[in-house]
Amino acid sequence: MNYHNVSFVTSVTDRKGFIHDGRPQIVFSGKSNVGKSSVINCLLKRKNFARVGGTPGKTVHINYFSVDSAAYFVDLPGYGYAAVSKAERDRWGRLLEAYFSEEGLISGGVMIVDCRHRPTADDVTMAGWFRSAGCPVIVAANKCDKVKRSELEGNLTLIRETLGLGDGVPVLPFSAEKGTGRDELAAWIDALAPGAER
Repeated sequence: MNYHNVSFVTSVTDRKGFIHDGRPQIVFSGKSNVGKSSVINCLLKRKNFARVGGTPGKTVHINYFSVDSAAYFVDLPGYGYAAVSKAERDRWGRLLEAYFSEEGLISGGVMIVDCRHRPTADDVTMAGWFRSAGCPVIVAANKCDKVKRSELEGNLTLIRETLGLGDGVPVLPFSAEKGTGRDELAAWIDALAPGAER
């Protein structure tokens, strides 16, 4: 699998559009302003592959990207943006619930949180959904370049405790801006999709 051979496949608005072809699906989640698109772009070494919106809450569908026709990166809608209507938030919630309830779809989850802050209630809910799916999960603590080195370990511990993560779940300091943690995240994904080139 070659990370440089990547293409957009489809945007899905309901469960009829979910892809069931047996290829690994690596799921990316995070609140609306956490830099989820930037993390995906960093991972792919592309500047603008996944859209980086000026307005939080721009990703309102489940977006599938094919990586070397061997696996999918699945970009979930950002959550927790107050300016979005309640009806729209409810629609997103139903879409995510439907996706997570499909057996055998999710090969692994990349949960993106803000390294500077305690995870939100929505983050805790998302962590619970990943647990219920029974898939391997890694937490990318983005924006770690904006945290003092002396505070980093404490922030990572707070993230782990707030999300109720087991000892086997990695919490990775990450900076989409600086590339910190990129190779470690790619290596974790490689284990789920063997043969990936980084």
